Amino acid sequence: MTTPITPDKDETTVIVVLGASGDLAFKKTYPALFGLYKNNLLHEDVKIVGYARSPIELADFRKRVSSKIKTKSDQEARILQDFLNLCTYVAGKYDEEASFKRLNAYIEDIEEAHSGAVKHRVFYMALPPSVFIPASEGIRKSCYAPHPGTNRLVVEKPFGKDLQSSKELGIALAQHWAEDEIYRIDHYLGKEMVKNLMVLRFANVFLGAIWHRFYINNVQITFKEKIGTEGRGGYFDEFGIIRDIMQNHLLQILTIIAMEKPVSLDAEDVRNEKVKVLRCIEPLTMDDVLLGQYVTDGKTPGYRDDPTVPKGSNTPTFAAAVFYINNERWDGVPFILKCGKALENQKAEVRIQFQDVPGNIYSDVARNELVIRVQPEESVYIKMMNKQPGLSAATTISELDLSYSKRYKDVPIPDAYESLILDVMKGDKSNFVRDDELDAAWKIFTPLLHEIEAPKSKIVPEEYVFGSRGPAGLDEFVKKHGYHRPAGYHYSANL
Repeated sequence: MTTPITPDKDETTVIVVLGASGDLAFKKTYPALFGLYKNNLLHEDVKIVGYARSPIELADFRKRVSSKIKTKSDQEARILQDFLNLCTYVAGKYDEEASFKRLNAYIEDIEEAHSGAVKHRVFYMALPPSVFIPASEGIRKSCYAPHPGTNRLVVEKPFGKDLQSSKELGIALAQHWAEDEIYRIDHYLGKEMVKNLMVLRFANVFLGAIWHRFYINNVQITFKEKIGTEGRGGYFDEFGIIRDIMQNHLLQILTIIAMEKPVSLDAEDVRNEKVKVLRCIEPLTMDDVLLGQYVTDGKTPGYRDDPTVPKGSNTPTFAAAVFYINNERWDGVPFILKCGKALENQKAEVRIQFQDVPGNIYSDVARNELVIRVQPEESVYIKMMNKQPGLSAATTISELDLSYSKRYKDVPIPDAYESLILDVMKGDKSNFVRDDELDAAWKIFTPLLHEIEAPKSKIVPEEYVFGSRGPAGLDEFVKKHGYHRPAGYHYSANL
């Protein structure tokens, strides 16, 4: 088991959740912190301070925190009460020095009540981008823990809207914080199956041997949501599906799949290899993408029917794009990234399709595939050809199946935020985005985004019906880039 945080009685850790009255904090941050506490991964001396503009009584705040945390037994309910006793709240502004000085005085009072001589502080900014800069500046000037204590700043996406705004944010943060103190969190990097990708790649000789353009024909990385914007269209319209999902979540998965073996598992060695992949990808153009926007199915409103969406908006709610990595391993192999809202089901997966069998002597042979299901029903399976059992000599598609629900049924899968907050506490930056990695990613997408969003742009996304598979042109798009879909085949994790 991982060593509990601050096990040394000479150390004290305070976690400050900025934006503590917001949805992100209540739905993700606090439940993740409780998950760590419940599993004895937060030391009992750790204190959690919520900070936001809203004046909230402590009892009401704790009630709101507990409202998003589910307990499965009386014992867990008692543990939750102990956890809530660790949680306090301070109201203040994000752009006022006096507010941060009050916060610092409050933190110091907590620290003085404990014997630890070394003070560690973690600042989790569950905040909108508009206040990232003043909040980070206010923390650094007024709430920074003195040496030999450590300070860690956790920043939620979005990290800008394009290359220029991302650089501006990076420069502003760098004026007050060292790069090794900044943790840019992309929660997809904390998902169990995404963390498993490196193990699959570099700890299995049979996969390592075929991880090459000689054997792999194409790679698809897919993210699907069943829901639409559900009244949050105004916020979504500012960013769109490419910024919301593809530029971060899916591109991060691509880098892990495509990277070379790092020298070690040290965070900088891992991130060096990811950056090398991004630098081998040319900027996207409209020839590389398919865009869509959902419309009503007659029952559920379409995107433009959302009253919070600007009238006549052409913001894509679906995007597919093909990427080529110009290096020796991947030259010519298409990486197809797909993401969308209001689709027929919810899932995230990686699908690696291999080359055709050379000199094939059988009819109706489908390509082999390695599929990593990220969510739901976490699984890894290899799609392969097998003889149809019985007297027939016919071939059939079957699977070598590792379904987590069957193989690891008694092992709970941790929430991605739990995993990443634990990494922050441990100082492990392997699963966080570095500044040069962010720059390289935005260079790929910025020209395309500017073309789509130009004031006189004539780019109109293809309409697709709520609850469908996406735009009608999707099948042709993936087929054009090499994917062969076997007719009549459907995988079920419950087979």
